Amino acid sequence: MKRSACLIFNPVAGQSDPDQDLSQIQALLDPEFDLDIRLTTPEVDASQLAYDAVARGVHMVIASGGDGTLSAAAEALVGTNIPFGIISRGTANAFASALNIPDTIEAACQTILGGVTKVVDAAQCNGKPMVLLVGIGFEAEMVEKADREAKNRLGMLAYVLAGVQQLRDFENFEVEIETEDRVITVSAAAVTIANAAPPTSILAQGPAGIIYDDGLLDLTVVAPLNRTGAIASAYHLLQSALRGDAAERDDIGYLRARRIKVTTQPPQKVVLDGEIIGTMPVEVECIPGGLTICVPQEEEVQPGEKLEGLPELSVESRYPI
Repeated sequence: MKRSACLIFNPVAGQSDPDQDLSQIQALLDPEFDLDIRLTTPEVDASQLAYDAVARGVHMVIASGGDGTLSAAAEALVGTNIPFGIISRGTANAFASALNIPDTIEAACQTILGGVTKVVDAAQCNGKPMVLLVGIGFEAEMVEKADREAKNRLGMLAYVLAGVQQLRDFENFEVEIETEDRVITVSAAAVTIANAAPPTSILAQGPAGIIYDDGLLDLTVVAPLNRTGAIASAYHLLQSALRGDAAERDDIGYLRARRIKVTTQPPQKVVLDGEIIGTMPVEVECIPGGLTICVPQEEEVQPGEKLEGLPELSVESRYPI
């Protein structure tokens, strides 16, 4: 008997043909699942569709769209143990990247069909679901400048160009950060609170790797003195993230906490999982083990060897007697 699955599909996500994408997903998943397809609309978002699916008692919820669609659908699944399948079709696809989930339709569907799941943390920001991160200041301004038309036309390049434009308007602001055990005040250009984040989310990369199943949030503060320092700190974060090292510049700070509240003066714009949600203040709380995600089968790593190129190499084959 087939398992029941609700496919929540955002037809306006990404740059590809939505009809072709949906047909491909159906062809790959139909043999295994009794697939109930629901499309998001301006009136009905992925969150409501996911809550309805949970109420119907489906075995799995699958969401296809950008990070905003995935985050909205995840809200209904927190604490349910219902597996969440991800088919990313957005511009950044940061959530899939953070969990090493393939970003092609065929590979993502094969991941879902493989039946391997992993329990990861979720979070709430001002009562809204959060699977990735909340950005305050620079990142929020950059996301706002990269509008839908630019993302459809340029893809990820829209974010790069928006970031360059935002550097022209670089300006620090006063920040108060409150955790369970301390209150910190600092002047900063960007504050990022991450539940999960790929290396490309560079403003979240203060610590040595964002751990998405430790029951804690990762906060990064970028506090350059000028525009040159902002460029240098962003480059440093990218390099340290690619190496898996913690940031070492004096104008970058980071910490881990279960709950974090941030207020700024003047109030700054806030982006949550790729979507602008308004301005300050921000309160974020981690939900340990909140989501069960379909992930790729981990391949067993075989010990390798390399002998070629060694000076004066001689290899003699020996056979057991």
